[in-house]
Amino acid sequence: MNAPLKISMPAEASAAPKAYRLLIDGKHVDARDGRTLARQSPGHGFTVSHYAQAGEAEVEAAVQAAHKAFETGPWPRMKATERAAILLKAADLIEARLEDIARLDALESGKPIAQARGEIGGAVDIWRYAASLARTLSGESYANLGDAMLGVVLREPIGVVSIITPWNFPFLIVSQKLPFALAAGCTAVVKPSEMTSASTFVLGDILMQAGLPAGVVNILAGFGADVGAPMVSHPLVEMVSFTGSTRVGKMTMASAAQSLKKVSMELGGKNGQIVFPDSDLEAAADAAVFGGFFNAGECCNAGSRLIVHEAIADDFLSAVKALTARVTVGDPLDDQTKVGAMISSDHLTKVADYVAAAATEGSSVYSGGKQLASNAGQYLDPTIIRGVTEEMAIAREEVFGPVLSVLTFESIEKALHIANNTPYGLSAGVWSASIDTCMSVARGVRSGTVWVNTFMEGYPELPFGGYKQSGLGRELGKRAVEDYTEEKTIQFHRGQRTGWWVG
Repeated sequence: MNAPLKISMPAEASAAPKAYRLLIDGKHVDARDGRTLARQSPGHGFTVSHYAQAGEAEVEAAVQAAHKAFETGPWPRMKATERAAILLKAADLIEARLEDIARLDALESGKPIAQARGEIGGAVDIWRYAASLARTLSGESYANLGDAMLGVVLREPIGVVSIITPWNFPFLIVSQKLPFALAAGCTAVVKPSEMTSASTFVLGDILMQAGLPAGVVNILAGFGADVGAPMVSHPLVEMVSFTGSTRVGKMTMASAAQSLKKVSMELGGKNGQIVFPDSDLEAAADAAVFGGFFNAGECCNAGSRLIVHEAIADDFLSAVKALTARVTVGDPLDDQTKVGAMISSDHLTKVADYVAAAATEGSSVYSGGKQLASNAGQYLDPTIIRGVTEEMAIAREEVFGPVLSVLTFESIEKALHIANNTPYGLSAGVWSASIDTCMSVARGVRSGTVWVNTFMEGYPELPFGGYKQSGLGRELGKRAVEDYTEEKTIQFHRGQRTGWWVG
């Protein structure tokens, strides 16, 4: 039996929790009723943060501030070069505080500190990319409509944007949305998860330090019903950008539909890695472990379904199991940790229940499957489940934990059928030395991203989003700023009126 995990208490455990106030109209304020939220570190078990807890009154104040900043403030009217300069300054300030922000995310989410550093570094790159797009945003002109007519198509910022982000990648996901909205000239109200709000509040301070005008970005901590729902339904909000579960996404879309708001959503995934016999099996095995257990599987892009050709299944899974045994699970603040703590005890129980239910349906736990004993925090042993069939819940539903479900196939047609037989379509991976096989899978899988002989890499230049119930629209990519704009057609007539209607 494995010895219990020994989790060392960080210096923060003996200090007063950090306190964060709401950011509304350029000022730090408390909630009007004085309510606060406390966040326990899931990896260590102590209170790491206190936030002022917003409600509908604070949503109203924040939206009004964003609306005023959009209607009468300088931000939408600035030259693109001026907006870009502020975004670049923000990127530099994020980079200068990378270690502090990464530590906050590791403490609040339970993710490994080395991973958190990578995410903040990636966010810096995204902010710089968004700054470049601010300067390239353009419209169109049409001088081919006859001598008397010139057509011009302008792109204008859409207005106030409500941005709602999840707990699994607190700083990275807000950085996939906010800088592009700002580059377009929009203003925003941002609600991070009530479990991981600290780094977003730090971002608010950074933006003010970078020179962002008051009211352009407002940040609220609180629960979905009290803050997220009124942010979506508010009549002065023109667009909602949401990342989270498909269940909440459907509710968000239904609410936004009442006033026909533009909606962008990145939702759940049940992503498959398809492994053929002719692939680099050593590389594929490492990617299978990475895809299944990165961020403790609390990742919409997780490769949670391993779809393996039956001819190599036994040997390949033996290699995957051996690699899994070498994955370090433990203290999120240890540089050697690969899998940290689960976000909450309730979520750990939910994931464990999926594993137990899969066993009752006829599958078997091939590796792991147990909560790990520790002196602090909540940890789950990375789990591999064999004998999974397509109709099982664990093959179709998003578990959002370190659980790898294994299915087998005998033909490319069957592999594609398995890959597409879920309500989701966010991403997929294919491993083969044959370009024909890779192209057939890449073309046949119904998902927004397909990785070929690699997995879960990302770049600001490449759009990200899903098919089916994995979302609406795309983030990142060269058109990311355009998502936060409206198109306006202007027609100029020259000379005497032609085509008289009367007379």
